[in-house]
Amino acid sequence: MRHYLMVRPSHFDVEYSINPWMDPGKPTDPQLAIAQWEWLRDLHVELGHRVDLLDPVPGLPDMVYAANGATVVNGRVLVARFHHRQRRREAAAYLTWFAGQGYRDVQQAQWHNEGEGDFLVAGSRILAGTGFRTDPRAHEEAAAFFGVPVVGLTLTDPRYYHLDTALTVLDENLVMYFPEAFTEESRRRLEELYPDAITASAADAAAFGLNAVSDGRHVILPQAATGLIAQLRERGFEPIGADLSELLKGGGSVKCCTLELRPAHG
Repeated sequence: MRHYLMVRPSHFDVEYSINPWMDPGKPTDPQLAIAQWEWLRDLHVELGHRVDLLDPVPGLPDMVYAANGATVVNGRVLVARFHHRQRRREAAAYLTWFAGQGYRDVQQAQWHNEGEGDFLVAGSRILAGTGFRTDPRAHEEAAAFFGVPVVGLTLTDPRYYHLDTALTVLDENLVMYFPEAFTEESRRRLEELYPDAITASAADAAAFGLNAVSDGRHVILPQAATGLIAQLRERGFEPIGADLSELLKGGGSVKCCTLELRPAHG
């Protein structure tokens, strides 16, 4: 069973543009956004996982992308320090929520760090993105705070501005990713660490197919990523196609809406 934190998109809208997917001139459908989000929340529960909710805050339309709010490893919580001013007030809501839930080791990052947007836990290591949002110094900060190795990966394509738009951790030993989103050095590092990785086509990456959630068996990902869905089946996973088209207008999908809360060991 996994434990997730989510935020209902009660105030979702695209009021500004801080990534290439956001177009304030394109209308949004708030009710459709809520319906798609509720489908994802209910699916997590149906798969046997626990979902807690953080109350949305008026004036913070991107709070639905809960994965960006923090990184939680072994019961320790490193709350984000957002790069863009439009999202910076979200951090206070996460600090308050975690403290209220009884988490003892909670602190806000010193350096720009957008939570699981750029920090993906893969077994005993963290894969950490940089290039657009997260300061490289945040990688060292996370390694010291969590006491685990952090592998830095540099993103090069502004469409894939967070690591969780270009890479999915499927289980402790397997990932899927879009090689063209990374520098040559980072691609080599991924090839060394994960020689059996699933690689995404440009079309599947552009469909946000890598903004996915895996519980080690089921993989929830955008239904348009048909190539990845076929590859996942071949590898023995159970892919579940999702339609979060309304939330994609803000530059997020399945993973962006799902923050994993990893408990303390023992």
